[in-house]
This record gives sequence, C-alpha cells and structure tokens, in this order.
Amino acid sequence: LSEMGELAQAGVVGFSDDGSPVSNAHLMRHALEYSRLFGLPLIEHCEELSLSDGGTMNEGATSTRLGLRGIPSAAEEVMVARDIALAQLSGAHLHIAHTSTKGSVELIRRAKEQDIKVTAEVTPHHLTLTEERVLSPIPYSANAKVNPPLRTEGDVEALLWGLREGVIDAIATDHSPHTTADKLCEFESAPFGISGFETALGSLLSLVHRGELSLNLLLSKLTSEPAHILKRDDIGTLRVGACGDVVLFDPEAEWLVEPEEFLSKGKNTPLAGETLKGKVMATVFGGEIVYRDKEVEVS
Repeated sequence: LSEMGELAQAGVVGFSDDGSPVSNAHLMRHALEYSRLFGLPLIEHCEELSLSDGGTMNEGATSTRLGLRGIPSAAEEVMVARDIALAQLSGAHLHIAHTSTKGSVELIRRAKEQDIKVTAEVTPHHLTLTEERVLSPIPYSANAKVNPPLRTEGDVEALLWGLREGVIDAIATDHSPHTTADKLCEFESAPFGISGFETALGSLLSLVHRGELSLNLLLSKLTSEPAHILKRDDIGTLRVGACGDVVLFDPEAEWLVEPEEFLSKGKNTPLAGETLKGKVMATVFGGEIVYRDKEVEVS
C-alpha cells in the first residue's frame, strides 16, 4: 500500500489503482479499510488480469471476425463482484471506474439495494460507441482500442438504463491521450486509450438529442454528482462562494471533429471526421476565461 494516511493529510480526494488493478484480495481489503478510516473513496479499475491477458477488444463475434483476442465481460464482472463483497466487509466507499458491461450494472444495482457503499461511473465512449467501431469505418483502427474495451449494443443500453435509474452515479471521460506515433502500429501492439476531453460533451449530447437522456440528468452526472462522490461542496455548483468554474455551451451548434485542432496533446479519437451537435463555447476556471471558441467575442 501507499502511505495512505500521509496522502490523506496532504489533501488527496481519493485513492485508485487505475491502470494496475489489484489482484490480491487481501491487499484490496486493507486498502478499503484504510480508505474508510480517512473517509475517502477507493476508486477501482475492475479487471481480472488472468482473464483479460493478451486481449485487445471485447470478446465476441466481432473479435472472432477480426481475428483479435478478446476480453470477456467476465474479466470486469468478476472483479466488480469481489470488490463489492470487500466493500461490504470493510464498510468502505468503493467507487467503480469506467463501468462497461450489463453484468456490472446488475451487480452494482443489487449492491445498492443492500445499502453497500458503492458508486460507479461510465465514460462517454462506452455510452455512445460499440465494439463495431473497431471494424468500421476504419478496420483495426487503434484509436478505438480502449480498456475496458468498447462493448455491445446490449451493454450500452444497460449503461444508459443505469444512468437514468441512478445505479450509475457519474460520467467521467477516462481521458487517455497518446501520441500519433503510439497509435500508428498494429492493433495488437497499440496502447489502450481514447483522448476524450474535446469530444465528451458533443458525443454525450447526441443522447439528449435522441431522447435517451434528459439534459438536466446529463449535466448532473458530469458536475454535481462527481463532486458529491468526492465530498466536495465547492465544485460542481453555481452556489455563491463556490469555485468560479463554468462551461458555456451551445447544444445546437454542429462542429466537425478535427483532432489536429485539439488543445490536448493527445489526438487519438475514433470520432475523427464526424460531425457532433453540441459545442463548448467558453470555459471559465476560477473566475477567469481560460478557453473561448473563435466564434465567441469578449468585450
């Protein structure tokens, strides 16, 4: 374990194993017990490495068709089930990162019904894309390689249901930038990850335009609810005295995804060349304008 007590005193808002899931259940139990002592969430990347080892995309008909080794849904669900059991044992707050499968949604639902202290998040790409993105429009595009992998339409429907029903508490980008050189290789050799900051709002608003999510629900999942998970009352709100952090957006504005225009150094997105409806026009951070679209004039 890291020095969790000293980290808590230094002001960290949570602990995580993201990118290196803890396979040892005894160690995870102790991590949860320590996190409970400090009243901080433990943010878990749920992946059973013995099941996912060598996999590059979701296991199923599409991976078979492409000749790629798959990652089964069980690789996530086995670890979700284990960590929920350990959260119940320890009484700690478990937060499940980037939930991606129907089975995980069901496990989280049942845990909440038992009043186990568990929260969960989902990413924009797991809400709006499926495993078919690896096949089309560009076969074997490494920009569609992400961990956990893009899943099936049934999984997407379950994730959306989970958001609407409060089973899934928040949306997080899981922003994972990589250089163009990193991704310009064979699919199996490319690193996992999607650069998600610039496209997050535009892609998610497609769900609002189709009537699958309400705008108010979407905004709460992106702002106030993540702040609540982290026990922060100074962000995710427009209350007087809170941090002056505001995003101004036009939900009807259409724009072309041009990765070369991204401010992020990561240009790796499977949405390159697509038109999204919903555009960030300005960002205010700490009361100061730190970004504005070229169409926005400031007097």
